[in-house]
Order: sequence, then C-alpha cells, then structure tokens
Amino acid sequence: MNEMAKDPVCGMQVGIEGARWTLEHGGRSWYFCCEGCLKKFKADPSKYDGTQPVSSAGELVSIGGIAKPVGGSCCGSTSQAAKPTQAVAKGTKYICPMDPEVISDKMGACPKCGMALEPMHPVGPRVEYTCPMHPEVVKDEPGSCPICGMALEPREMTGEEGNPELESMTRKLWISSALTLPLLAAMVLEMLPGFADWMHRPWVGWVEMALATPVVLWCGWPFFVRGWASLVNRSLNMFTLIAIGTGAAYLYSVAAVVAPGLFPESFRQGGMLGLYFEAAAVITVLVLVGQVLELRARDKTGGAIRALLGLAPKTARRIAEDGTEKDVPLLEIVVGDRLRVRPGEKIPVDGVVADGRTTVDESMVTGEPIPVAKASGDRVVGGTINGNGALVMTAEHVGSETLLAQIVKMVSEAQRSRAPIQRLADKVSGYFVPAVLAAAVIAAFVWAVWGPEPRLAHALVIAVAVLMIACPCALGLATPMSVMVATGRGAHEGILVRNAEALELLEKVDTLIVDKTGTLTEGRPRLTDTLATDGTNVDEMLAAVASLERASEHPLGAAIVAGAQERGLTLNEVKEFEAVTGKGVGGMVRGRRVLVGNAAMLQEAGINSDAMRTRAEELRREGKTVMLAAIDGRFVGAVAVADPLKESSRAAVDVLKENGLRVLMVTGDNRTTAAAVAGELGIEFEAEVSPEGKAEVVRRLQKEGRIVAMAGDGVNDAPALAAAQVGIAMGTGTDVAMAAGGITLVSGDLRGLVRARSLSRKTMGNIRQNLFFAFGYNAIGVPLAAGVLYPVFGWLLNPMLAAAAMSLSSVSVITNALRLRSVSLESE
Repeated sequence: MNEMAKDPVCGMQVGIEGARWTLEHGGRSWYFCCEGCLKKFKADPSKYDGTQPVSSAGELVSIGGIAKPVGGSCCGSTSQAAKPTQAVAKGTKYICPMDPEVISDKMGACPKCGMALEPMHPVGPRVEYTCPMHPEVVKDEPGSCPICGMALEPREMTGEEGNPELESMTRKLWISSALTLPLLAAMVLEMLPGFADWMHRPWVGWVEMALATPVVLWCGWPFFVRGWASLVNRSLNMFTLIAIGTGAAYLYSVAAVVAPGLFPESFRQGGMLGLYFEAAAVITVLVLVGQVLELRARDKTGGAIRALLGLAPKTARRIAEDGTEKDVPLLEIVVGDRLRVRPGEKIPVDGVVADGRTTVDESMVTGEPIPVAKASGDRVVGGTINGNGALVMTAEHVGSETLLAQIVKMVSEAQRSRAPIQRLADKVSGYFVPAVLAAAVIAAFVWAVWGPEPRLAHALVIAVAVLMIACPCALGLATPMSVMVATGRGAHEGILVRNAEALELLEKVDTLIVDKTGTLTEGRPRLTDTLATDGTNVDEMLAAVASLERASEHPLGAAIVAGAQERGLTLNEVKEFEAVTGKGVGGMVRGRRVLVGNAAMLQEAGINSDAMRTRAEELRREGKTVMLAAIDGRFVGAVAVADPLKESSRAAVDVLKENGLRVLMVTGDNRTTAAAVAGELGIEFEAEVSPEGKAEVVRRLQKEGRIVAMAGDGVNDAPALAAAQVGIAMGTGTDVAMAAGGITLVSGDLRGLVRARSLSRKTMGNIRQNLFFAFGYNAIGVPLAAGVLYPVFGWLLNPMLAAAAMSLSSVSVITNALRLRSVSLESE
C-alpha cells in the first residue's frame, strides 16, 4: 500500500511512492501535490515547515510589518478556513487544479483525486466599506454611515470603475427633475396675472400632490431612511435636518389638500391655504443634485489610487522549465517564476533581473523622471516601464506583497486617518445639529408670535429654511477630503504618507535630523582599502570579514562582500552570528571567532587596535568609513569603504536650509568621517552615536521646544524615527525603518522631502480654507434663513434657495480639496 504524506502547503494527502514533486529540506523529505505548492514552499520554507509561529487558519500573522493570511491554500485556491476573508462572484464554477476536465457548479472535493476544487476565475478579497468622515465605521456592504448619513465607499480602492450609489442617485435625480418641472411651472403661472384664480382650484392641489409624492417619498426616500437612522443612533446629522424640513413641508401640504378644514385662519392668506409641494419637491431635487455632485467629486479623490492600480499589467509572459513561453494572468504568477519582459512592456511584479540590460522608467513609483539602468542582479519594481532592452527576471514579490500593492495599501490607510486639526470640526459638529434644530424652533416661535400674517405659515417656511440651509457635512468634509487628495497626489510624487498627523506636522518642523549612510550618501558603498597587520594574510583576513558581513543587512557589509567576490575569494558559512547595533558584528567562521566593527566594539572584547589608528584617521578624513577586524582575540587589520554623497543631497539640503530648517546629521560613523561629509554639505553633525543615542538626540531637541523630523533608512534609525514628531523613511532602506516612519520617500532621495514639505504646507492651507468656508457659510446662512433681514429689508430666504445653498456648500469644499491634484510641489 502506497504510504501517504501531507502536502505542507495545501494540506492534501500525497502518495509517497512515485511522487512527482518532492524536496529535501531540513533533513527530511517533503511531498507536494503540484508544482505550485512546491514553488510556494521553496519561496518561504519557514512558513510551512513549522519553524515560523502560525496562528489558526484564517487569521492574520504579521510578517515583516505586513499582515498575511494563514491557512491552507493550494496553487492559489482558498481553504474553507479562509472563506470569511474572500468573496467569490455569484455563478462561479469550480475546477480541479490537477484535472482541468473536472468542473463543478459547487465547491467541494474532486471526485477523481479528492483535492479541493478552486474557482475558475480569480478569488477577490472581501470588500469593506467605510465612511470618509468617520473611518471607524466599517461595514461588509454598501450603505450609509450611521453617524453622519453619508454614503459609504470601499475601504480599499480597486481598479474597477463604477459607483452604485452614484448611479442610483443620478437615476433618481433625472426622474425627480422630470416630475418637479410641472410643479415649478405651476408656481410661475400662479404669479402671472389672470392665472392666480385658476391655479387655486381644488383639483390643482391634487395634481401637485400626485407629482410631488413620488419625488419626496421615492426619490427622497434615502434621505428619510438616513434621517430616521440618525434618530435611532442618537447621532443627529444633515439628513436629520433634511428629513424634518422636507417631511414637514410635504405633510403640511398633504393635510391642506386632504383636510383643509383642520387649519385655522392664521395659516391662511386671503382665505386660501398655501401649498408647499413645489418646495418639498425642489428641495429634494436640489439635495439630490448636491449628492450627485458630491459623489462625483469624492469619486475623483480616489482617482490617484485607481491610477496606481492601473500601473500593474494584467498579464505576464512566463518562461516554463522547458523553455516555452506563455502569457498568463498576473494572478497566476508565483514567487520563483521566470518572466520575460519585452521592450516597452510594464514590469509585471517585483523581482531581480536574471538576464539582459535595459533602462526602466520608475517615475510612476519614485517620482524621479530619469530612467534607471538595470542589469543582471538589479532589482525591478512591478508597474514600472521597461525601456528598449529585453529582460528575463525572477519573481520575488507577487500579489499583495509587491511595492505597488503596499503603496496602494498605505495610501488607502492614510486617507482614512485623521489629522489633529479635524478635532475642532468634530467638536463643533457634535453640537451643530441640535443647535440648528433649536434655532429652527426658536425662529418658528418668534414668527408665530410676532410675525406678519399669515403668522403660522411664515413660521413653517422659516423653520424649513433654517433646517435646509445648515450643512454639518461641509464641516465634516473639510479635513478628510483634503487629506484624501493630498495623500493620493503624494503617492504619484513618490511620497507615501502613513497617517494624516505626519502630513499636518511636517509643515511645522523646524529641525531635520538626517542619517548619513543611505540618506545623504548613495547607500551603495564600495570597498576601497584593505589593511592587514604584520603576519596577517590580506586575502584570508578579507575572506573572514566578508564571510561575516554576508550575514549583515547593512549596506557597508554588502560592499565588503562584493569587494571580496571581485577578488575571487571563497566565502565560508557563518555560525553564531551576532549584530551589535551601532558597533559591529561577530560570529564563528571556520571555527575562529571573528569581530568586525568600530574601536568601541574591539575595546569591549579587550582587543587593542592602536596599531592602525593613524592610518585609519587618514582614511576617515577622506570621507571613508573604516571597520576594524579581529580574529580569535587578535587585531588583524581594517577595511575601508567609501560611500559617495548622492548627487541630489547638496541641492536638497540647501533648499531645506533656505526654508528655515536646521539640518543636523547624526551618525554612528567615526567623527572624522562624519566631519568630512558634514563639511561638504555645510551642516552640523554628531558622530559615533548609537541607535538609542539618536533617539536621545531627538528627545533633547524636543525638550528645547523644537519640532523634529528624522530621516533615515536603517534598523539603527528606527528608534529615532519613532521618537521624532515626523519620521521620514527612505524607500531604499529596511522594512523596519519604513514601518517606524510616518512618511516614506520611495526614491530614497531628500528632494522628495522638499516636495513632501511643500505638499504639507499646501494641504494644511487647503484645509484651513475649507474650515473657514464651512464655519463662515453656516454662521451667515442660518441667521439669514431665520429672517434677520426681514425687519430692515423685508426679505425672506426661500427654502428652495436654502436647499440649493446647502447642497453646493459640501460640493464647494470637495472642489477646493481637488485643487491639490494640480498644485506645484516645487519649493517656494
């Protein structure tokens, strides 16, 4: 009997004898049901071999700062445990990955092999909906916000166009407009000589009611639903006012037509009851106009994300193991696939160039217009555009783990975050609607007691006008809309904003702390000098040092490794590797204890390195970084690495200084090397500072009353990035640094910081304009609607005009926010 083994990726039972896909790993044999599972295992063995902690199926585990689902999946199929996080289109058919002839209308197991069937069409993530004003509101389906009543929108944008809420509102607008035009015509006829008596005939009221009823009760029904929900949830909002205002005008008019005898003389003018069907209908139409314009404008704020999503190609050309090539959907690409990218095509996923030379336009991701040369071993980013050369690349990151997907996710999360300035609007909004309701009641009472005849009719009109003109949404949208547009604009400029607070604070920053390696310098250093003590073989020393540095994530270590490989040296396996942040690294190489780092690290180990102090200082004065080496407790020499300044650093620092920023370089490097770099840029510096010391420098400056931003790219910068009011991570750096930063510069270029600061200033200016308009509009509009000008000018605000003003106020705020899409981000 054939013994069975469990596929570690999908959980399927596989026969060991004659198994087609197998792998030796960790001292044992692993068996797989298909090539897809084998590739997934090869790409990340720790995820499946039990060495990485996992939670129960269907949960999310944080890996490298990214939340990843854990659960059985085979070749892209989804396990039952993972079902809650997935959404499959209705009518989807299911197929067996092993036997494509097996197709079923239902989920289940393949009748031939027992493997779980998978959807024939890609499975998409569950869509969650949230409110642009209240991001804490999250629902599994479209609807309205229970707090403010606004239409919910997808929490994370997709590349698909179309907005069901907008389509529904537009349809209702056209129908309501057609039914309201005759009511407006009747109102005009009533004011013409000779038509007044004719228009006051009883049957006219019934016709007007027939026309207004579908407008108010069908087209305007969503507003009543939202208004009722606001009462149930005890969260009064704009739709509370709309529902009460239009409802009162409509119900009064219905009662006047159906039972006119119920009303006293104080409601009548010339013995006739006034009807407000046209007012209720026109108000409904105008609110619909406002909703349609608002939804269209809000739709545009997501255009930046849709444009980013559109960067990714739909297919990729995969090279099979037998050398054949085939265009396949991007969703089918897995880690380890070899892909061909022809001239002019988009890079499909993140990966490494395996063969070929070309230039790649990365401007859509980094914001930098100059194409970047790529050759074998260089990394490429999905969504960027290949130049005239042809490439063969190996896929490293696919799906939600690509840089483009992470950018989209970060922008989506930033758009839902709240800037501190929003707290003022939130406080005011909490009291706004009750205050408006109170103002409407007081105004109605004043007009009912002291107003001209017909007093009660005037009181009703005034109350409706006050309710209609007030617009809490203009206050609520003032900040979120500007943040949404700004973060989308920033993404196109290579500026990723993690949260709105960082965007707000950046304009206030007066001190910028910068790391040296990878921030001011290229971060791609090269080995320049190798010095050995008497009796030490230079190549042996360099091989030991390079073997140790190969296990380090620091770019200086990579330079030493590259230098050793250029000399043809053989590197050995390292055991007991240890990185002492800010000092150096240590480990066992071929049974010998090797230390590489600064003088402090060697001193702690009781090793004297004075023999090369003079020569090391000379190299440091040249701007080189010197690392000392010891083997088995004996000082054996030093290696020097040069990391040239980025071409843009000097210009960026000059602009930042011109803008009034104090620029301070804080580095763990030697004082002499740091002085050479700082002198070249004309900035202050602090050297030989540990990671904890960098954070302490940040706190010291904050105690002095300074608002501090920290720009860095390495693990050793993470504490300072987290301590600063604004952490700015270089996109070319480590995941830890990017996780600690509030803003990420994708290109790793300080010129991006200049643009980011300009974006911050212009965004905050835009928010202040929106708040000024929203406060000013309501402060002026409500008294006007209450009739404060009537005693002086005899002028009253028609409720229909009040509704038009209310609808346009929100649209004005959003339109102003949309200006951020085209503002210049060049330094002022």
